[in-house]
Amino acid sequence: MDNHISTAQPFLKIHPADNVLVALKELPKGTDILYDEKHFLLKENVGAKHKFFIHDMAAGDAVIMYGVLVGKLQNDILQGQAMTTTNTRHAAGEYAYRDAHYSWYPPDITRFIGRTFNGYKRSDGRVGTANYWLFVPMVFCENRNLDVIKEALHKELGYALSDKYNRFTRQLLQAFNEGSDTTALDLVPEESNHKERYFKNIDGIKFLNHTGGCGGTRQDAETLGALLAAYADHPNVAGVTVLSLGCQHLQTDYFLSELKKRNPNFDKPLFTFEQQNINSEEQLIYEAIRTTFKGLVEANKAVRQPAPLSALTIGVKCGGSDGFSGISANPAVGFASDIIVALGGKVLLAEFPELCGAEQELIDRCVTKESAEKFMRLMKAYSDTALSVGSGFHMNPSPGNIKDGLITDAIKSTGAARKGGTSPVQDVLDYTEPATKPGLSLVCTPGNDVEATTGKAASGATLILFTTGLGTPTGNPVALTIKVSTNTSLAKRMGDIIDIDTGPIITGEKTIQQMGEEILEYCIRAASGEVTPKAVLLGQDDFIPWKRGVSL
Repeated sequence: MDNHISTAQPFLKIHPADNVLVALKELPKGTDILYDEKHFLLKENVGAKHKFFIHDMAAGDAVIMYGVLVGKLQNDILQGQAMTTTNTRHAAGEYAYRDAHYSWYPPDITRFIGRTFNGYKRSDGRVGTANYWLFVPMVFCENRNLDVIKEALHKELGYALSDKYNRFTRQLLQAFNEGSDTTALDLVPEESNHKERYFKNIDGIKFLNHTGGCGGTRQDAETLGALLAAYADHPNVAGVTVLSLGCQHLQTDYFLSELKKRNPNFDKPLFTFEQQNINSEEQLIYEAIRTTFKGLVEANKAVRQPAPLSALTIGVKCGGSDGFSGISANPAVGFASDIIVALGGKVLLAEFPELCGAEQELIDRCVTKESAEKFMRLMKAYSDTALSVGSGFHMNPSPGNIKDGLITDAIKSTGAARKGGTSPVQDVLDYTEPATKPGLSLVCTPGNDVEATTGKAASGATLILFTTGLGTPTGNPVALTIKVSTNTSLAKRMGDIIDIDTGPIITGEKTIQQMGEEILEYCIRAASGEVTPKAVLLGQDDFIPWKRGVSL
């Protein structure tokens, strides 16, 4: 795809080999299409973000987008006919290791050479983009205790969200008691009683409530233990408080052994409390709050310091995707990813069900045969698991995806893979494995928004660039999540959750390169604490462990 979309035509051909065009705006039936110096008429209405065929084709013919197979025709179609779920079914090409000797041409990084961000330097050399205290339950039985502690610490230390909804509820109650009409009641502005944050250098106190740790399989508990250890070891975490019941599958000793295995030199303050060894729930909560408060006093002594951009680890994710995702936001994030890699930083591309159809390109980009084989092994095992229960990667697109132009999983996936840019694949990581090599790594996670972001943070992402065409509030407890809109309409309609708008790429006002550089500039500011992403402001601390079952 060209770096710049021309405004001369209301459609786009992404790759020279494609046999479909993408509508950049609503195109009514009968619209005259001038393509390749020839005219033809649209046979039906084609919505913005949807595709239509360039010439007559027969049932069984291959549908090509992004230069690769993305589907097969179910019936004969005519030139100018729209692609639909009726006439097109998912299909993806076979893949294999073929020692492709991939060559990469890095982008111009002159603008960013020597640039720094202000982060929190940890004793092991890693640099955090935030400074959080983390509460970790070994089992779901402790969730209620975490909720009680969260309310106390957040309210009294200044981390509580706005009380505007509490005030609105009080106004409704007052109006009802007075016999007034509540249907037209608006929130009456009043002076906020929100407390100022007491610990200036603690960016937040985070709580990893979950539904695991007991029941299920022992393997589930072990995976959860590795995940929680990864979060405790995260560079954005200053210290950890652990709550355990005592009798659950996931024992505190196992969690600590996973933590030691992950980082033999782990030296952050870590406090553990086991409820069955304490006289009462009340005492447990008192002691957890008292001890954590002392830890917060120490953690607050940390200050932001300049660090090179090579210290950044950025996860790239898409959710609530639309037909523009692979044209605007994803390639713009991909350009930013390539700059980070060229500067010596790390980029994490995950969502294995959404790499279906893009496998061969990624395999060809792997720098070692071992990495390529690991990727193929993980992809096949994941796909086989889904097929064994009557599902499959082809069932990944949601109704919202399909409605907005992502007709097959391969279309969605080949567009989604563009978030990873074009750099060589330096490593392939299974779920919870840490990213240790500079450059692009592939991380095995589901496509599910929260399970994927949870996994990216576990592998070390300190920032997550999250593209969306339909809008989603997803965030993460420890990795700052930055929302990138594919289109300006969404950015205006849901401005309370969107940080960056790449819609100007669709209108031809900006190039992918320009937007990619703007995205990286925002990342630098967010990593320095100069701007707070909307998901963080909203307290969108989503955390869902993956049980390694079928999740697309």
